[in-house]
Amino acid sequence: MIADSSPQISNAYRFSIAPMLDCTDRHFRVLMRQVSQRCLLYTEMIVAKALQHSTQTNRLLEFHAIEHPIALQIGGDNPKVLAEATRMASSWGYDEINLNIGCPSPRVQSGNFGACLMAQPQQVARCVEAMAQASQLPVTVKHRIGIDNLDSEEFLITFVDQVAQAGAQRFSIHARKAWLEGLNPKQNRTIPPLQYEKVANLKRKRPLLKIELNGGIETPQDCLKALETFDGVMVGRAAYSHPLRWQHMDELIYGEQPRQITASKVIKGLLPHTENHLVKNGRLWDICKHVLQLVEEVPGARAWRRNLSQKAQKRNADLTVLEKAAQQLEDAGL
Repeated sequence: MIADSSPQISNAYRFSIAPMLDCTDRHFRVLMRQVSQRCLLYTEMIVAKALQHSTQTNRLLEFHAIEHPIALQIGGDNPKVLAEATRMASSWGYDEINLNIGCPSPRVQSGNFGACLMAQPQQVARCVEAMAQASQLPVTVKHRIGIDNLDSEEFLITFVDQVAQAGAQRFSIHARKAWLEGLNPKQNRTIPPLQYEKVANLKRKRPLLKIELNGGIETPQDCLKALETFDGVMVGRAAYSHPLRWQHMDELIYGEQPRQITASKVIKGLLPHTENHLVKNGRLWDICKHVLQLVEEVPGARAWRRNLSQKAQKRNADLTVLEKAAQQLEDAGL
């Protein structure tokens, strides 16, 4: 094991927001940073080869300083390409780089990366070794407990051992196996049963490894329970669909002083970012589609979401739409 080398990241991985395609873009990450100032944020997965095309690099790697600590997640199977992506992540100021060995989508499989690479632990090790040698960034891996019929505890431990020896500093483990055929990505998030005990057994047998649990974490209480066994906990869809559910995590996990966080305060915290996005010819809906998740289970929530959605999707929608939406919530004490 290699010790953590990034002072910015510290123990942020104790609570993290999972990388999610079409969800964890820079707008949602800025939103979540209003909710938790300490958690580790991840980008959506970026295909390492895409970073070789200079016309896309800025768009793919851009993030705001407020997003720290932030990890770049990449996918690929070529050690040289992944090493170059790691150097780019370092130069852009990311705090960590994560290799995706968990995505089971057919498109990802066709590129020979994601979950299918669990069947090639030596290749994953070569990739991680090249990444670890390319910069001082911590290199971590997100993966499943297995794929198809390669799902024994022995297989999982052997996989992790090889990748740890290559230089991986932490393992974010989705406690489900992936079926590479027969299930689509959405089904692979729910149909294979959760097997927390397999991940717990790995932690017992390899106590010096940093193991982060992912999959089926729905509440802060689930997180606290998981942290009794694991080094960190990663929350996915429950964070995207219910962002304010996690408003007390900084005090619960990191011992920070309590902060009063409301939907209106989160939106007002987003206004400078939104204004900057609009100045660059971005659309208001790019941000407001994430904001809708902030208001739920209160009187008038559905009408507020419908009103904001209709107005924000207009092509000429400006900052006043979001300002008025925030004020409505503040007036309602939300």
